[in-house]
Amino acid sequence: MHDVEWTGRAPAPAGGDMTQPEPLAHVLTGFPAAATAFVSALDGNRQRIAKDAGVSPTELRALFRVGRSVSITPKELADHLGMTTGAITAIARRLVEADLVCRVDHPGDRRSLYLELTPRGHEAMGGIHRDFSEMLAASTSSLTAEQLTAFTAALTSVAAEVRTRSTKP
Repeated sequence: MHDVEWTGRAPAPAGGDMTQPEPLAHVLTGFPAAATAFVSALDGNRQRIAKDAGVSPTELRALFRVGRSVSITPKELADHLGMTTGAITAIARRLVEADLVCRVDHPGDRRSLYLELTPRGHEAMGGIHRDFSEMLAASTSSLTAEQLTAFTAALTSVAAEVRTRSTKP
């Protein structure tokens, strides 16, 4: 089974046919196509969630990381998101202004601080997680319990392997 195909024709030779060549299309098939469709659907859902929450998709990613970490320094958040600390300062300011995140003094370093969810941030994250879980439950309702267990195990395994391969030099 092929997982990649391309269609179309190559450009006409010089001095030959004067019609415009048809562009080449690169199309994934099989599991790679299904995986990219799944990731694309999740990304579209993340964009909808961000819009509903009144934040940008990047701010939403930051909010998720703060919620998962409970308490995180701006430097740690910057490292996780692959951003500069200056960019995180701007994101944190917007999340603080939206009353989703608060700054907490670092107990051991007067020059540092932690970012934590506010009560409104906890409420927002709880609602987002609840809505996401309900959407996935509805999306997988055609699967039996055994199929869902196998799918969960396979998805977890593939995600771990992709993460491992993505960090190799």
